[in-house]
Amino acid sequence: MRQSIPSQNPFVFLATLLATAVAFAPTSQAQSAGQKNESDLIAILRSDKPEADKALACKQLAVYGSSESVAELAKLLSNERLASWARIPLEVIPGAAADEALRKASESLQGRLLAGTINSIGVRRDAGAVNLLSGRLNDKDADVASAAAVALGRIGNAAAAEPLRKALASAPGTVRSAVAEGCILCAERFLAASNAAEATKIYDEVRKADVPRQRMLEATRGAILARGKDGIPVLVEQLRSNDKGLFQIALSTAREFPGRDVDQALAAELDKAFPERAALIILAMADRKDTVDLAAVLKAAAGGAKPARLAAISALGRVGNATSLSTLLDAAVESDADLSKSAKEALAALPGETVDKDIVARLAQASGKSYPVLIELVGQRRIDAIPPLLKALESSDKSVRTAALTALGNTVPDKYLSVLINQVVSPKDSETASVAQTALKTAAVRLPDREACAAELAAALDRKPVATKTVLLETLAAVGGTKALAAVGAAAKNPDPALQDVGSRLLGEWMTIDSAPVLLDLAKTSGQYQGRAFRGYLRLVRQFATSDQERVEMCKNALDAARQPAERKLVLEVIQRYPNLEMLKLAASATKIPDVKDDATAAARAISGKLGPKPEVRKVLTDAGLEK
Repeated sequence: MRQSIPSQNPFVFLATLLATAVAFAPTSQAQSAGQKNESDLIAILRSDKPEADKALACKQLAVYGSSESVAELAKLLSNERLASWARIPLEVIPGAAADEALRKASESLQGRLLAGTINSIGVRRDAGAVNLLSGRLNDKDADVASAAAVALGRIGNAAAAEPLRKALASAPGTVRSAVAEGCILCAERFLAASNAAEATKIYDEVRKADVPRQRMLEATRGAILARGKDGIPVLVEQLRSNDKGLFQIALSTAREFPGRDVDQALAAELDKAFPERAALIILAMADRKDTVDLAAVLKAAAGGAKPARLAAISALGRVGNATSLSTLLDAAVESDADLSKSAKEALAALPGETVDKDIVARLAQASGKSYPVLIELVGQRRIDAIPPLLKALESSDKSVRTAALTALGNTVPDKYLSVLINQVVSPKDSETASVAQTALKTAAVRLPDREACAAELAAALDRKPVATKTVLLETLAAVGGTKALAAVGAAAKNPDPALQDVGSRLLGEWMTIDSAPVLLDLAKTSGQYQGRAFRGYLRLVRQFATSDQERVEMCKNALDAARQPAERKLVLEVIQRYPNLEMLKLAASATKIPDVKDDATAAARAISGKLGPKPEVRKVLTDAGLEK
């Protein structure tokens, strides 16, 4: 039976049809393979099959169709629901037949169907349709006239450009934007064909015509690029314009412009532009990394209005080199927080193979405000400069010592880890103690051999006060691994309550499941932190990936270790969360525990409901007296 399609907006229908067609597409591999045969697809178009099937056939003909399909596809161009689907293959099928079919259809179609067909002619760049399209420029339907203008632009030859240029001044306002777009498309085709002179004329005609602002801006860009080096004065003219749109189009066009001449032009404008505009010009200069006028950027970074300086300093982080160091270091120690911050960020990112060597060389002779800045750079850039950093630790200047500790945290290799451990164990002053602790943790989690790192940290635990041991234990927990786990577990069993507190807390937050045996052992004790250890163990059961068998075993262990009804109820919640037959058995066995009998019964019933009426499920329930 032929499918009945209610009348509706064709564009709404197309969206619905697409969803329907996609839903029908994978019905069977055999059907899909058959539809890829062009003759089969044509047969679908000729049949009384649903329009969804025909739409899908059109889509496939875009891949498998040839001139043999054109006649049937052309018949659909007058169908409001299938015309756009038919145009998909007609736009790509090679040969003159598709061109002729679209041209012929345009003679009898109207409105949206005609506009769509003209669009397809433009997509095919059918030079034989220039006269037809030229006649449509005066169509009373603005959509049709606009489609014709853009299609002529896509064809883009001299014959297509002529009627467009004539219509530029006379076209009605509703069509003029499309005419201007067509002219710009023609100009782009001329420029691509190395006919820059003709392209320039068209761009100039558009930008001087009464056209929408966006078209004027597009034409201005083209007029600059089409002129080559001679376009630089036009670009500069826009940079000086009071029109923000023209200024912005000049900046974006400058980024596209080839050669070094434009870099010099941009640099020359810096002194003439307002500070805010100068800042934007600098950003455009920095985007031309290969040809940027670095001297001009350095000059702007060294002095002048703050907006331009900030832009220049930031730009040096992308396009600078070792010659930029002095300027950036001077800015980094200025009292202005914004300039100083921007300079430090630029120094950290400054490219160039010789920059790191220059920083180390300067560090050896540094003094004053630049000294801590250079040390910070060593850490941020991960420069190997351990000797000067160790020397800086002896400085009387707190800012120098602080910077050195932070840098060592970012750069210290394994063999120098003891330096940071000693700084934590025996801090030189209370002001830098917290910095040393942070640096140690940073280094410890960064070093590749974590087991060796943990061993060195654990060795330092034996002879230190509790406060220091706490810092070392927290660092060990951040490092992780077998040795770290053993050290933290030992602390949790230490007679000292403070160490028990720290150790049990860290174990409860451990991020690997290998902590489970240690936590379970603690959970079986009667110590002050038994409950914390129990909850930490249960967290592993609940949150970490493991096999069903291992999870069941861990839940059994948790039930055995539970000391309070509340703890057993927590275990039952986890058991119910992972329903399988073994968990059902475990819940059923828990019904024999008086203080959680009701909770265990509810868990068993919930699990059995999820597992379904299987014989093995019924047996477990029957054995536990829960079948009803």
